Amino acid sequence: MSHSWRRPAAPAPAVLLLLPWPPARLSMKVFRRKALVLCLGYGLLLLLTMLNLLDYKWHKEPQQCNEPPPARRAPSSPQQPHFQPRSDIRSLYRPPAPPPRQRQLVYVFTTWRSGSSFFGELFNQNPEVFFLYEPVWHVWQKLYPGDAVSLQGAARDMLSSLYRCDLAVFQLYNTAGAGKNLTTLGIFGAATNKVICSSPLCPAYRKEVVGMVDDKICKRCPPQRLSLLQDECHKYHTLVIKGVRVFDLAVLAPLMQDPALQLKVIHLVRDPRAVASSRIKSRHGLIRESLQVVRSRDPRIHRMPLLDASHKLNSKKEGGGGSDYHALGAMEVICSSMAKTLQTALRPPDWLKNNYLVVRYEDLVVDPIKTVRQVYGFVNLVVSPEMEKFALNMTSGPGYSSKPFVVSARNATQAVSAWRTALSFQQIKQIEDYCHQPMAVLGYERVNSPEEVKDLSKTLLRKPRL
Repeated sequence: MSHSWRRPAAPAPAVLLLLPWPPARLSMKVFRRKALVLCLGYGLLLLLTMLNLLDYKWHKEPQQCNEPPPARRAPSSPQQPHFQPRSDIRSLYRPPAPPPRQRQLVYVFTTWRSGSSFFGELFNQNPEVFFLYEPVWHVWQKLYPGDAVSLQGAARDMLSSLYRCDLAVFQLYNTAGAGKNLTTLGIFGAATNKVICSSPLCPAYRKEVVGMVDDKICKRCPPQRLSLLQDECHKYHTLVIKGVRVFDLAVLAPLMQDPALQLKVIHLVRDPRAVASSRIKSRHGLIRESLQVVRSRDPRIHRMPLLDASHKLNSKKEGGGGSDYHALGAMEVICSSMAKTLQTALRPPDWLKNNYLVVRYEDLVVDPIKTVRQVYGFVNLVVSPEMEKFALNMTSGPGYSSKPFVVSARNATQAVSAWRTALSFQQIKQIEDYCHQPMAVLGYERVNSPEEVKDLSKTLLRKPRL
């Protein structure tokens, strides 16, 4: 067998194959891209954080001296847009807003002819005070001829409503007749009330301007609904009521104990002999009230007999008579109730402590600025220079007015001592017998002879026990 020689076959040509990127190398490239993106993002976040810290530090640093404080910057022009100031973490640490101001309620507790009209003007003229003059007058008129003691409960109920600015209570004692609604001009004392005679209820006056108002001008004010006056009442933080028809301080105890009211009482007193003299002087204007007070006398108490109507100062020829008889007789009830009140004040119960202040009329007219500061301090009011000037002018008048129901500037010395020349010695002694207890507490000295009464160089005032 023969074998032929064959040339060896040439090797097959190489073929280049484009295979995919190896998986390991591909995953490494993706990882690097993601890492780059993350690094860039982290760097950007770090940059923003640094900028925010710099901005906070800038606002936290004190303002430069050449930069005007925010409160004094000029207001923006109306055409310019208003930008809200930046709020930051400091707002969380600002002190809380002060609590709303507590309403201050005050009752001026006094009796007729004690200088209460002038004293009331110290509040009526204050632009921060809503003042009401003798609102219980409506009760006495509607329920006449009820005696003074029997009307005390109705008086307290009216005051309780008024201190809550519920002026609809006036309608209960409306004497205008059925179907007629009471208006602002129908309230007793409206013609001299600064709130009623001032805007927005009346354009005649401005409440913030201190000065007496003319009742003739106020009577021309348009009558307004009581609801409008009630709305005004709610705007004031201080409400003061002056009255002469509450006889015993204990009547006001429920109002002073009421935590919703926290009533304070200013007890305005005057020498009973001066009160009696002024009552006789204005006897015809007080005849109804005197009758109601005299009816309240306790028949169980032994009383000094009233002066004989034939006395020269009580005679009809002098214009007196029965009206003088009742004017002096009312002093027995007035002084008896005053003595009871002062005994309560000397040993005050809890509801009276820090809520009661005695003011003597004589101290007010002799040293008005000192007394006004004391009174305003008691009721948390600030005495303005205008109020001090008003009080000083009202006690520096040329004489002693012959018009008992008109508030006017008066001479202080004459106002204090006028009774010493107007009353007889017999009248003086009778009043002292009625009123010796409150006189002893309040510092009014008794007299021993007619000569002592006429000696005006001798003062009859000493330091009171209250």
